[in-house]
Amino acid sequence: MSYRITFVCTGNICRSPMAEWVFRHHITEAGLADTVIVDSSGTEGWHHGKPADHRTDATLRKHGYATGHAARPFDARWFPSYDLVIALDSDHHRELRRRAPDDASRAKVRLLREFDPTAPDLDVPDPYYGELDGFEDVLRMIESATPGMLDEVRRGLAERA
Repeated sequence: MSYRITFVCTGNICRSPMAEWVFRHHITEAGLADTVIVDSSGTEGWHHGKPADHRTDATLRKHGYATGHAARPFDARWFPSYDLVIALDSDHHRELRRRAPDDASRAKVRLLREFDPTAPDLDVPDPYYGELDGFEDVLRMIESATPGMLDEVRRGLAERA
């Protein structure tokens, strides 16, 4: 049985696809690609079917990550199929918990930066209206949370064994 994670931001063209591709890379390096499925979505459907923002892709490629994406809105009917629903900021966290159909689903909603013990706050800022350096900042935040997320995934997999 697979362990499934989705990263969620607003439009699914900046933060969440970046988190998806970074985490996919690290899942593969950890030898978990056959077990862990990673994707992303948005709380809004504004960009449904569109690729990631070109600055997201440029930042990912610059740092050696793969890219390729079609935006999609998160559907609350998906909760049963995910083990973790990772919100990129507190607004997404509140919205996803509001949409969750039950307590078990609400418990799956976590903030990305809660997996980074050095994070000064838990929100990953939206880089969309800024310059390229904002995308670099987002990438650093995602990478800083990745070891803690990997630990969480390993715990979840061990509980199933």
